[in-house]
Amino acid sequence: MSEQYNEESIKSLEWNEHIRLRPGMYIGKLGNGASHDDGIYVLMKEIIDNSIDEFVMGYGKKIEISIKDKQVTVRDYGRGIPLGSVVDVVSKINTGAKYDSDVFKKSVGLNGVGTKAVNALASFFRVESMRDGQKVSAEFNGGNLEKQYSDTVPTSERGTRVSWLPDESIFGEYEYINEHIEHLLWNYAYLNKGLIIHFNGQKIESKNGLLDLLERNIDGETIYPVIHMEEGDFEFAFTHSHKNYGEEIYSFVNGQHTTQGGTHIAAFREAIVDTIRKFFKKDFEASDIRGAIVAAISIRVHEPIFESQTKTKLGSQYMELGGQTIRNYVGDIVRRNLDNFLHIHSETADAVLQKILQNEKERKELANIKKIAKESFKKVSLHNKKLRDCKLHYNEAGDDRRLETTLFITEGDSASGSITKARDPYTQAVFSLKGKPLNSFGLSKRIVYENEEFNLLQAAINLEEGIENIRYNNIVIATDADVDGMHIRLLLLTFFLQFFPDLVRSGHVYILQTPLFRVRNKQKTNYCYSETERMNAIKELGPKPEITRFKGLGEISPDEFRALIGPKIRLEPVLLKKEYSVAELLKFYMGKNTPDRQVFIIDNLRVEEDIPEPVL
Repeated sequence: MSEQYNEESIKSLEWNEHIRLRPGMYIGKLGNGASHDDGIYVLMKEIIDNSIDEFVMGYGKKIEISIKDKQVTVRDYGRGIPLGSVVDVVSKINTGAKYDSDVFKKSVGLNGVGTKAVNALASFFRVESMRDGQKVSAEFNGGNLEKQYSDTVPTSERGTRVSWLPDESIFGEYEYINEHIEHLLWNYAYLNKGLIIHFNGQKIESKNGLLDLLERNIDGETIYPVIHMEEGDFEFAFTHSHKNYGEEIYSFVNGQHTTQGGTHIAAFREAIVDTIRKFFKKDFEASDIRGAIVAAISIRVHEPIFESQTKTKLGSQYMELGGQTIRNYVGDIVRRNLDNFLHIHSETADAVLQKILQNEKERKELANIKKIAKESFKKVSLHNKKLRDCKLHYNEAGDDRRLETTLFITEGDSASGSITKARDPYTQAVFSLKGKPLNSFGLSKRIVYENEEFNLLQAAINLEEGIENIRYNNIVIATDADVDGMHIRLLLLTFFLQFFPDLVRSGHVYILQTPLFRVRNKQKTNYCYSETERMNAIKELGPKPEITRFKGLGEISPDEFRALIGPKIRLEPVLLKKEYSVAELLKFYMGKNTPDRQVFIIDNLRVEEDIPEPVL
């Protein structure tokens, strides 16, 4: 019999209660800070976006950001919130100045929700506005106003200061990763020439916009110098790298990093292909033209339409800019400027042609290999023991849990069996390895299709056409924390970095942290990931608790895995720092053995020592 549905079933929630109850609707996934798109960074972005909008409107050239004991503070030197509206702007839904396009032209936030979401999801939130010789401050807890006060300040002091502490009752245990924050802040700098950002004492500034972005992010040499153009509300830069696969495009709308692309990217790609075909008077394959391209594009639009609150994909192609659709506006600028450039710079045009011909040759060679591989593996299904798929995938738009989609790459039947039984079948998939993968260092891309395991792995993730349509947001390497497990990690990372480095650069690859110890008594169980955590657990649980040392993932039962890969999952992101190229990293770790590598391993080898039990 169904439950009763009557007037008592209907509930009205306050604005902050709804945000706290359904945070995913406002900030995507919560996470613990391991991923660049976790909620704590979205909160930071929402506040910084307001300061950026002030800069874009011509007010305040400096933004100061600091983090201390997990409390974030953002200070800008813009106009400051009108003093009589300080409380309403941060705590009243559908209240703000961005509905007035004359006040905030080409702003990122248009729905008045971002700052309110930060307020509602913070255990401490303080906003201060300085203007006209006055300062108005207000403090909140979980979106509830606790106090409001005002002071006098020098008339020259203007701007807004916002401080907040993400609520651990919602986010759980979390940590900020500086690399994720710096990446976010550098993008702001590239898109706002003249802006100076100070982050914990570090100065972040760009003088050449998207040209700086590419030069900072391109790994290795390029075929020709970066082509950089700017006209009206659109800026683009691109070149071809020496790598022979994929394309890498950084795209932005009103300063927002649209990681899922959208109308502007589609228009840019189409224009590049069309212009080059017409310039060389040859009907090249689009993939041959765009293969190994590295590009950055930025557009500013009145009232952009995004496909979600997190603003990662630009929506309708029918939005207008300068009296044209986005598609026509972007296309016209790219076609006209690129055609002129190629006619003037014949050396660059020749380099582009040679790269296209090289891509064409390699594509045809790979096509034959793929055909042979398809025949060889036609009896092998992705839904056999290799892959236990999930119901939702990252490349399926419209679901709040899309960012949670995860593929665990495991070793051995026992470990994959336990994770499979413990997983969330809606968002978590498992790919089971058979022994150690091949060392792909120095091999050509044909090995991706000739090796059965690599072929099935790239097909499971959907990597063949680049990372834009990958099936999982998080690719998690789940191996034992022993020598063999570490070796498998390196072999898998070598495969990804060798053939699909953008998957790593875009922050999709992680290492699953699994506990070394289980410390428990009859009342409580603690999982410990280090000796320090083990010692603390022993102190907490009292004398003679039961202590288990896990030697591998296969020893962890499905019930235990359910807790370890649930909301409190611990993931370590695989991050590529600019000072190291992919080629250098792979040569050092997976190339021929060298004395330097031997010294490195000895210096960094972690040897467990017997630590005496604490005195209780």
